Amino acid sequence: MNHSLYMKEALELAKKAQGQVAPNPMVGCVIVYKGEVVAKGYHQKYGEAHAEVNAIKNLDKTIPAGECTVYVSLEPCSHHGKTPPCADLLISKGFKKVVIACLDPNPLVSGNGVRKLKEAGIEVISGILEKEARDLNKSFITFYEKKHPYFILKWAQTADGFISRLNPVSKEDNKISGKDAHVLVHELRAEVMAIMVGKNTVLADNPHLTTRLVNGKNPLRIFIDKNLDVPQHFNVYSNEAKTLVFNALKEEEQASIRFIKLDFSGDILNQITHKLVSLNLQSVLVEGGTFLLNDFIIHELWDEAYVFVNPELYFEKGVKAPVFEQKNKFSLVGKDQFYHQIRTKD
Repeated sequence: MNHSLYMKEALELAKKAQGQVAPNPMVGCVIVYKGEVVAKGYHQKYGEAHAEVNAIKNLDKTIPAGECTVYVSLEPCSHHGKTPPCADLLISKGFKKVVIACLDPNPLVSGNGVRKLKEAGIEVISGILEKEARDLNKSFITFYEKKHPYFILKWAQTADGFISRLNPVSKEDNKISGKDAHVLVHELRAEVMAIMVGKNTVLADNPHLTTRLVNGKNPLRIFIDKNLDVPQHFNVYSNEAKTLVFNALKEEEQASIRFIKLDFSGDILNQITHKLVSLNLQSVLVEGGTFLLNDFIIHELWDEAYVFVNPELYFEKGVKAPVFEQKNKFSLVGKDQFYHQIRTKD
């Protein structure tokens, strides 16, 4: 049987839930009987039925489960969360063969799903298209294996290496990348759980930090404002999305705004990372200024980078772009050169 063929279909199903299921992983499931796909399903929304449940619902009751092979892109869960364990469901339905792409790194599962299946006499095959499955859920995997959110850095710079003029007259005067690049960034925002900037970016640009250019869910907005200098009429305090403010003055919640107090005499980035983990924020897009971005780069606390370069624009002086070794290869997004880099880690 061509395991890769059916697992590829399971992965394609899982992708349909992009931006809809976090902090859960994207999972697809395909059920095969006598070489034909007879049922399929995927985890569609956080808190709702998992992939295996949806696939089994679509399985004709006249087809014997014991003669089917179940393909699932992530190890079936073995614990009670918002839904019952999928491993138990597979056992109760009488399936005898389950093929898995990769194990679930969540310590609540982490091999227990496979163990349950095997103890019930089910044949389990794992590691089919494992790399593709891990790439699909890279934020989820990184969060549990590396104990930090999947950090994506993003900025735009001029041909001569500046991300801002010294004293821009307006936001338009400081604009670097084109509309196509802006749309791509908003698509990325819709895929992550949170977006982070520093105080200076908020004061200079008064950004919304939403997905208004695309049809997608707004991420949690995070900004760092030690002394709470940003006025509360600024866009980041609007009710368009929830907002988290790291500061040195108060710990407080009001409507959609949460203030979290940090010790600014210590390692701020380390404190922020631990707090994000405790809040189960698995993916964060960092769109801050040079200081914040450089901090992530220096600490090697990044997983992906999106850098847009306008090859026709020169500021000659201003705020320098982050110190970052870019690859020579780029693609074009509109007229902008787009450098996409994934950090290789030990």
